[in-house]
Amino acid sequence: MPARDDATQSKTAESDLRASLLAMLGFVLVATAQVTNMILARGLAGAVPPFTLAFFRWTIIAAGLAPLAIAEVRSGRLPLRGNALPILAAGFLGMFLCGGPVYIAGITTTAINIALIMSLSPIVVLLLSRIFGLERIGGLQLLGMALALLGALLVVSKGHLRTFVELRTASGDLLVVGAMLGWSGYTLVQSRVATGATLLARIAAFAAAGALFTLPIAIAEIWRAPQSAFTSRALGAYLFAGLVPGLFAYAGFAYLGTRFGSVRASIVLYLGPIAGALLSWAILGEPPTLIHLIGGTLILGGVWASLKK
Repeated sequence: MPARDDATQSKTAESDLRASLLAMLGFVLVATAQVTNMILARGLAGAVPPFTLAFFRWTIIAAGLAPLAIAEVRSGRLPLRGNALPILAAGFLGMFLCGGPVYIAGITTTAINIALIMSLSPIVVLLLSRIFGLERIGGLQLLGMALALLGALLVVSKGHLRTFVELRTASGDLLVVGAMLGWSGYTLVQSRVATGATLLARIAAFAAAGALFTLPIAIAEIWRAPQSAFTSRALGAYLFAGLVPGLFAYAGFAYLGTRFGSVRASIVLYLGPIAGALLSWAILGEPPTLIHLIGGTLILGGVWASLKK
């Protein structure tokens, strides 16, 4: 009996180890898929019309997830009549503001900066939750906010805080700050839209709304420079943006949330800046600087402290 028990325990331990390694791999893959959008923004650096790229990205996501959304609309789990305005608001905040502006930002700022600034979103969500009475903020959370804010100031100013007085901060960093604020608002809105529907069905609706908001500017870009919008490079970028930081990243995050819960799935936010720094170094040849390391440590430490109860 003892030998059999030892064998059973050994198999259980191996199974647990395998499950843990697969879970870790899943988190790394999803985080990597998410930050490839930032690498894409920097790598293209204005070579592809930004809002056209965003339009095709959201259109591919909406089309890919449409069967799920249609099924849930028909079943009544995703009622459009009572959720039209919230869906439009989520599409504007999370898709429109986090689409074209981020691709424009890639012209003047680095992929590492984009990843680090976007990682501030949980702090802003917590602060907005406190303002609207949805969450109480304790001392540790306040400390976390202060640390994350200091880290963000270091990253945006490149270690020279006097640049805020002289207004010499890169315009791309400011665009990313706007996108981060939009994503924070989206985070609060999307969780309150059609709560009976699955996350992927709701994302399909939000992506469709984002594509709708982006379409007029995309048409203007195509009208001005059709030769830039329909090159082989542009078409490849549209497909990549829609599939990798699009369908794969959103579906992967939805799976992690279902498998491990939304709180544990938020670990992806911690991995994003790390994956972004490594990919930026490997693909774009932009190694992290000491300021990035210090600022990133402060931001991630601040986010961790802010999410502690």
